[in-house]
Amino acid sequence: MSMAPTIRFLGPADAAILANVAPEVFDNEVDPRWTAEFLADPRHHIAVALAGEQVIGMATAVHYLHPDKGPELWINEVGVAPAFRNQGIGKQLIALLLSRGRALGCTEAWLGTEESNIAARRLYAAVGGVEETMVYITFELDDQA
Repeated sequence: MSMAPTIRFLGPADAAILANVAPEVFDNEVDPRWTAEFLADPRHHIAVALAGEQVIGMATAVHYLHPDKGPELWINEVGVAPAFRNQGIGKQLIALLLSRGRALGCTEAWLGTEESNIAARRLYAAVGGVEETMVYITFELDDQA
């Protein structure tokens, strides 16, 4: 019987933990330069699921302010290694981020996902998320055109 993963936040001293990540947790390889910057910024938050010393899941968020709104929490990304999906890890990661948002006085948390990402939409509904219609726009900033 396998042990339940440890779910916790990473802080500025935890960069080395992201050197041991299971495949498909992140979209790309973890970059030590960006890791250090992310972890040093108090408005950036990352919750991880650890099986021993390996990161098998993560969820990231940013809490931000705007001149006419209270603090909000934007959940940027949630990823769990395929071998560990459908075990409640994603729910635990999101719940930890939401608790951080509440502790920070955030008035709302939100995220976006593709309409076709049924598994993610089920996960978000399972933790109390309510879907709203939205148009998603992107801008390529590294294009030389």
